[in-house]
Amino acid sequence: MYVFRSMLVAVCAALTILVPRPAAAATDIPDERALADFFDAAMADGLAANHVPGAVVSVVGGGKILFSKGYGLADVENRRPFDPGTSMVRIASITKLFTWTAVMQQVQRGKLDLKADVNRYLTGFRIPATYPRPITLQDLMDHTAGFEDRTIGVGARSKDDVPPLADYLAGNMPARVRPPGEVSAYSNYGAALAGYIVSRVSGQPYDEYVRDHILDPLAMRHSTAAEPVPAPLAADLARSYDYEGGTYRRKPFVFDNLAPDGSISATANDMARFMIAHLRDGRFGDQRVLDEPTARLMHRRTFAADPRIDGYAHGFKEQTLNGHRVIMHDGGWERFESALLLVPDADLGLFISTNSPGGTDAAAKIIPAFFDRFLPGKRAVPDGGAPVMPVEGFYKPTRSAESSIEKVVALTGSTRLRAEGGKLAFGGSTWSPLGPGLYQQDGGTRRLALVTGGSGVAYVATDGPAYQRVPWWDTPPVNVVIVLLFAATALTAVLGLPVAGVVRLVKKRPVPRAWRTGRVLAGLAAAAGLVFVVLFTLVLTGDTSILYGVPTNVQVLLVLPLLVLALTMAAIATTVKAWRRAGVLARGHQVVVLAGLLALLWFCQHWNLLGWHL
Repeated sequence: MYVFRSMLVAVCAALTILVPRPAAAATDIPDERALADFFDAAMADGLAANHVPGAVVSVVGGGKILFSKGYGLADVENRRPFDPGTSMVRIASITKLFTWTAVMQQVQRGKLDLKADVNRYLTGFRIPATYPRPITLQDLMDHTAGFEDRTIGVGARSKDDVPPLADYLAGNMPARVRPPGEVSAYSNYGAALAGYIVSRVSGQPYDEYVRDHILDPLAMRHSTAAEPVPAPLAADLARSYDYEGGTYRRKPFVFDNLAPDGSISATANDMARFMIAHLRDGRFGDQRVLDEPTARLMHRRTFAADPRIDGYAHGFKEQTLNGHRVIMHDGGWERFESALLLVPDADLGLFISTNSPGGTDAAAKIIPAFFDRFLPGKRAVPDGGAPVMPVEGFYKPTRSAESSIEKVVALTGSTRLRAEGGKLAFGGSTWSPLGPGLYQQDGGTRRLALVTGGSGVAYVATDGPAYQRVPWWDTPPVNVVIVLLFAATALTAVLGLPVAGVVRLVKKRPVPRAWRTGRVLAGLAAAAGLVFVVLFTLVLTGDTSILYGVPTNVQVLLVLPLLVLALTMAAIATTVKAWRRAGVLARGHQVVVLAGLLALLWFCQHWNLLGWHL
């Protein structure tokens, strides 16, 4: 959901990713014995190899639970085993499927219109009209609203630290950075906004709405959207862990400031009931959460950057695996890693959750093996498409920040696209043509489409994330050169000034005080800049968490660019004043040092490091 390795990305790298095609013939429903044999073996290998304390799984088909079982420990300290009926896991972004279901319930009741401007349903704050077309609920469901991504302070340590959802949404609104409907960029804010809108039109807080209109009708009695988990259920909450130095380190409960995007805790058996309801077109037993037409509508594709790659279906992520259309979602939070996959043409559903980051790697093997064992098939070759010439250059994930200090992360997340003999090199792989503007990973199964947005921006869209081409001044090589040039010039100032001082003393060459002051100021600015570059590099490449906000040490570190700015401006003023009193070599060196300082200041300003953009 936020600071986690996406199970979706890992699984997509291992699964057979195919383009949507007409539904395949229904697959035989597997029996309990076959499922038990498969998961018993797969979990034994996967958990041990990836240092995962425990996992839980449920499989549904034919309108019933076919298999559910817990593996390993839900609580390491108390040696409590995982139980699919009672052990509650934090399903993180799979919560969004409940939010989207709630949206569709209100669409069914005529209270919401998927094509209407979301501002119609808001009071107290508004989404700014940055672009001519407004953001709609459909955009929120498809993650095409065009919001930047912000993760600073999305978590809270206690319930008292969680502001009202309306206040948080109003005070932490991400910038609109592209026109809506152009390309997907996963947005937790967008999902939370949709959940808030459901609360507005229903008159109920989000957790109560989900309880009354989804959990209770589906008899999901060991699940809740409330934080903290209500007292009667709290003892059943599984714990999550990091594996460090041969031991498991327990993670604390983290409150979600954007509750509709990830607050639900649930058992595997309860998630099975949710899967059955969606596979049965909104019905579970004699209860309904959606009427049949609305449920079927919800499962239809609503967006794809290219029709030949996977997209979204009213908030469900599409995948085509072994020839079967899958609608799914994954989620990670507090080191829980979970995935829910529905296979409508086979009437099968799978839910899996683990309580350690290694669960991502375990699932990346278990899920493909599950499909190969129970849902075999062959891929279809896509037809159609328009020729799009590859635009070489660097591309950053569309899910990135623009207005906060997080913008600089794009420097480490960008990847280069090259065209080589009809193939593409991108993201550490080569891709061969599969159709006009469509490529498939060599030695793999992922697909990539070249897309040109309505605004003329070049995109690379994959079966998972999408990427946006960046201008030359945003590319990693250019910015690395800028920082290295600054460092080189700064070192000449920091190391050269003392040497020059000694030479002056030995040779007894007087230097005008004003010029000497300018040189010292430039040297101090250079020293401060060098310290900032070194320390910030350590922050950027280290394990610094912004879950609860920007740490104090980072905020203190941001004083240095302002100090560099002040010293540089003073050095420039003093240098200009004393310019005629210095020699040619001294003046030339001072210009070089000041140019390096200005380059660093541009870098800091451009990447939101000059001041506190939090």
